[in-house]
Amino acid sequence: MKGDTSMAENTAGRERIVILDFGGQYKQLIARRVRECNVYSEILPYTTAPEEIQKLSPKGIILTGGPNSVYEEGSPSCDRELFELGIPVLGICYGSQLMAHRLGGRVETAPVSEYGHAEIEAGNTQDAGRSVLFQGVPERSAVWMSHTDYIAQAPEGFVVTAHTDRCPVAAMEDAERKLYAVQFHPEVEHTEYGRQMLRHFVIDVCGCSGDWKMSSFAEEAIRAIREKVGDGKVLLGLSGGVDSSVAAALLSRAVGRQLTCVFVDHGLLRKNEGDEVEAVFGPAGPFDLNFVRVNARERFYLKLAGITDPEMKRKIIGAEFIEVFEEEAKKIGRVDFLAQGTIYPDVVESGTGSGGAVIKSHHNVGGLPERVDFREIIEPLRQLFKDEVRQTGLELGLPEKLVFRQPFPGPGLGVRIVGDITADKVRIVQEADAIFREELEKGGIDTGNGQYFAALTNVRSVGVMGDGRTYDYAVALRGVVTSDFMTAEAAEIPWDVLQTCMRRIIGEVKGVNRVFYDLTSKPPGTIELE
Repeated sequence: MKGDTSMAENTAGRERIVILDFGGQYKQLIARRVRECNVYSEILPYTTAPEEIQKLSPKGIILTGGPNSVYEEGSPSCDRELFELGIPVLGICYGSQLMAHRLGGRVETAPVSEYGHAEIEAGNTQDAGRSVLFQGVPERSAVWMSHTDYIAQAPEGFVVTAHTDRCPVAAMEDAERKLYAVQFHPEVEHTEYGRQMLRHFVIDVCGCSGDWKMSSFAEEAIRAIREKVGDGKVLLGLSGGVDSSVAAALLSRAVGRQLTCVFVDHGLLRKNEGDEVEAVFGPAGPFDLNFVRVNARERFYLKLAGITDPEMKRKIIGAEFIEVFEEEAKKIGRVDFLAQGTIYPDVVESGTGSGGAVIKSHHNVGGLPERVDFREIIEPLRQLFKDEVRQTGLELGLPEKLVFRQPFPGPGLGVRIVGDITADKVRIVQEADAIFREELEKGGIDTGNGQYFAALTNVRSVGVMGDGRTYDYAVALRGVVTSDFMTAEAAEIPWDVLQTCMRRIIGEVKGVNRVFYDLTSKPPGTIELE
């Protein structure tokens, strides 16, 4: 397994912004914000040599945040030469501290750490004029801070362009050398004018024309896949969710019947989902590919019996998927590539890259058994966020109902059932989830900018139904609003819709006597319960 096919391929000659990754959780969110400026962005590890970066002829460089301290031995760093290439550089959080540290400033442990909302005061403290980054930004505005260290003294030649009550250097710059740094995170929604600041850097400082379009992704990815695959055969595990469906459509357009899609009914799907998937990708559907449907639910239930740890459940489900892939590969003959519908939030939550923390593992992100008999993995959506995946799906001709269906995790209902998994618990979640989605549609609730589903808690409690005592499960309804799935807020579903859902679920789903609504945002929670 050597790598993936991603947006970084076949992009020679395009103006781009290079993002050097120092282990920050929001690195791909930075890339996304750059793309929103209609400029191609590419993430590279912080170990990339300056001469290699220069060969790409980037219009600008952005240094990401990260969890380390720049002054500690062994912390991620960069060559001072990076700041002498004549290419504009923007340092964010750890990247800003690294810029200060490498250029002769002073970085120290802050007397008081800042986490969360803060208010910056923008305006040059040395009366050298207003920074281009803050053009059109009010003198005071809300930003998102997350730092233990801070820049105690800016390097020679830099001027301080913003500060907070606790952070003397919230932003600094050496405009002559086109070096800029911000201690806060302009890429997250919580920074009020963050997108505007990034746009000023990308367009005004770097001089990008802003003529790149997301719509070119599918064409470029198809060309890259064809080049990589050649006459090889590709095997894709098709879950029926948005991500794997778009991956299947993309691969079908690229290599046709060189692709075999194995749809594994692991018994953890949504109600009626198996038939719906087959209708789109099966023999009667519009895509030219080989479609294999495998009924493996009893096999998965047996493996998961008695397992309550969520990480263990994920790993078991992932490993069993691979087992099925291997068996199907043997049936169809030589298979050269394993394709997966991995998208970026999967990657960042799995901690892959340059030192990011592991939040939860994903069955389609790394950790594959060594005995997997495939030459290479292809992950054509690995650098995309959910809304970008959907846009690509529409361009490939997938039906809107499929493209805008509720996102569904690779491990299926296995991460929507807290505790051990049984066939009866799966039935409860399927029926409750179907009711919830049906009532949201009846109520005209816009579910296109988030994720909505029912999950089964491991709570059983006493209830009264029909003058009799019950001791049944509590179902949790979950609705979140998000633009990128990196952060999310609980959706404000009308009370009457929630009441209808509650009455129907308790009345129609055997084994349930309570219904909760989950108000938790992300962070501190994740979107799925497990």
